[in-house]
Amino acid sequence: MYNFGLYHWRRRLRTILRALAVIFSAEICRRTSESKWIRLVTTAAMIGGAVRGATAARRLLSPPPWTLNREPYAALASALPFAQADRALDIGCGTGRSLVGLAPSVPDSCTMLRLDVFDNRIILGNGPALARRNGRAADVDIAPIVGGASRLPVATDSQDVVTACRVLHDLPAAEVDPALREAHRVCAPQGTLGVLELPIVPEDTTATPEEYWPERISRAGFTVSTVERVARKGRAEPYVLVVAAPE
Repeated sequence: MYNFGLYHWRRRLRTILRALAVIFSAEICRRTSESKWIRLVTTAAMIGGAVRGATAARRLLSPPPWTLNREPYAALASALPFAQADRALDIGCGTGRSLVGLAPSVPDSCTMLRLDVFDNRIILGNGPALARRNGRAADVDIAPIVGGASRLPVATDSQDVVTACRVLHDLPAAEVDPALREAHRVCAPQGTLGVLELPIVPEDTTATPEEYWPERISRAGFTVSTVERVARKGRAEPYVLVVAAPE
């Protein structure tokens, strides 16, 4: 079974603990008070705490850390030339959702490099060991690298395929352009960049995700060939898929 970790676990766990504290305190007040109004207030507080805690728990387990929505990754993989690739780099691999999703399309002859800062504060269990474990479960050998997207510890012109799945929107605004320029640097002259992004753009722009992300990718020196919307399971807003090649 895969384990992709719990996202934003610290913040959501704090919310759950605070909700439990409210429920526990309100229950004590309700049991020890003879006032009808205090009992009504404490009951309302317990209901509010239960709703807040349940919402945080649902978000903590969404998406479940053991399941994978394969369709978006299959759509990305089908648009990339993995069959002709000897070397591929996945930027921001985390605990391995993207590597598991792309694995069926990656031939055994292709060397897979997976890079991430592996920040355990955001994703519980986020580390190279878990990425390797998920890779083995998907029958693909990977080489996790610890590093940031804006300074890739990878040789220039060395990667036939470069992917970035659900990572650019998480970068600080000032690091998006440097990260894309780094992707351009390491991408082979005949290589391909594939980006799978959430429908998120900065608050200071009026551009749609389908406009914003291709524009940023073009600014880094790529020629965009494909922009598609890919359905997100259980969500109204789709992913944005962009395929580009270095100019």
